[in-house]
Amino acid sequence: MTTTCRTGCGACCIAPSISPCPALPAGKAAGVRCPHLTDDIRCALFGRPERPAVCGGLRPGPEMCGDSAEEALATLSRWERETAPR
Repeated sequence: MTTTCRTGCGACCIAPSISPCPALPAGKAAGVRCPHLTDDIRCALFGRPERPAVCGGLRPGPEMCGDSAEEALATLSRWERETAPR
């Protein structure tokens, strides 16, 4: 089940790492705020072709987002750790 993003959350723009791409030539480390996340917690690249594919592939839902921004950040951070290369 996909839902809409929670206003003011931004967990999916902080928790995951992002491989280098045109919009992020150096990539983005896990746990670091994306440089394209605006002060009002919106993606400055949303709807634009340079938005990283991994970002466009995220689908908010209860399993990923939980009941709060804090829960979403904790879940996404755990998934990042569990899937990180060893």
